[in-house]
Amino acid sequence: MSAFSWQVRVYWEDTDAGGIVYYANYLRFLERARSEWLRSRGVSQRALAVDPGVIFSVVALEAQYRRPARLDDALVIGCEPRRDGGASLVFGQSVRRTHPDGELLLTATVRVACLDATSLKPRRLPEVLLRELGH
Repeated sequence: MSAFSWQVRVYWEDTDAGGIVYYANYLRFLERARSEWLRSRGVSQRALAVDPGVIFSVVALEAQYRRPARLDDALVIGCEPRRDGGASLVFGQSVRRTHPDGELLLTATVRVACLDATSLKPRRLPEVLLRELGH
């Protein structure tokens, strides 16, 4: 599976009093990029929750903060999914400043479990995702 990227701009609401992105807000950027990856493949999380009745939950996350993003920065959020067993995905993710040089600001590995929307018990990845992952 090839890497996916999504662009975002840093707004005042994303920053602390010094105009630097608050550390937890990077997780929002990563989450949105994963959602946009699905959307770019024509997969709706709302539709998946109904049929086949699955939702996704982050079960593990490791992030390395390298450099700060600041107010008004344009960022590109990278997202590279791979299958991790029958009921989970692992995403290699990154945050880079788009200008002037694509400076790497954060790297992360995010493990997401596929769960039954009703019982919240692990469930096999739906066929539509397996096709997108090339399995």
